[in-house]
Amino acid sequence: MQNFEQFLIDNLPTSTSIHPTYEKALQEMLRAGGKKFRPALLLGVVNAYNPLMVESARYAAYAIELLHTYSLIHDDLPSMDNSPLRRGKPTLHVVYDEVTAILVGDALNTYSFEVLSNAPFSDYIKVKLIQELAYNGGLNGMVLGQAIDCYFENQPLSIDDVKILHTNKTAKLIAASLKMGAIIVGREDLGEKLYDFGIKLGVLFQIQDDILDVTQSSEEAGKLTNNDEDKNSFVTLIGLDESIKEANALAEELEKELSSFDDSLRDELSELLLQYINRHK
Repeated sequence: MQNFEQFLIDNLPTSTSIHPTYEKALQEMLRAGGKKFRPALLLGVVNAYNPLMVESARYAAYAIELLHTYSLIHDDLPSMDNSPLRRGKPTLHVVYDEVTAILVGDALNTYSFEVLSNAPFSDYIKVKLIQELAYNGGLNGMVLGQAIDCYFENQPLSIDDVKILHTNKTAKLIAASLKMGAIIVGREDLGEKLYDFGIKLGVLFQIQDDILDVTQSSEEAGKLTNNDEDKNSFVTLIGLDESIKEANALAEELEKELSSFDDSLRDELSELLLQYINRHK
């Protein structure tokens, strides 16, 4: 994702704001790096089937990262996880204040759809992409998952309910990234298969995060760790050993599915996916 952050920053709308820190705060999280996992999935699918469309597809990749970044800003707020660190740096509500963090999150949320609307695709493709991002990132996906997570804090859920929580909070946006790549290259039939794969991948991603939360320091993770005691995390509910077993089983299942992809898609995604599928080991 070369020059990813710089593209986003260079293309932030200019304004005649008299606010002393608004523009700087908008750039803060975009400069902080991050894995760029979701954009890489989308661009990997596009590159597997039509490399000539990769540059155009970057608009969709940027939109996903903007929406994801907004979710991290809000997730760290005092009313939610109250985290002082994100991507190895102080969170926005710590550097500035809670109001600024809320509004920057709001701004990046809406800006993601502005970026997507300017993508050089047909109106049909743009509408499909906007629908996919809105559905999985909004009230039927990520926001629903966050609402469940916050409401049931200090109230243990069943492991099946926790999977529902994280299917919405984490997995759906990962699944949408893969499916949006398929939409861009005109492979909507493949998009459904990739979406199902992405849901499993997203649940694994969350189990791994829960494992790393208790096995890594805050410095290693780049965010506050050992902070999930009151949350419905996999480790809290079934313990570290069982969580590792669950992650290993899901990782094995995903590796088998990955091996069944056609050659171009498997070759394009294997290096990235295997790195993440096995990151808990």
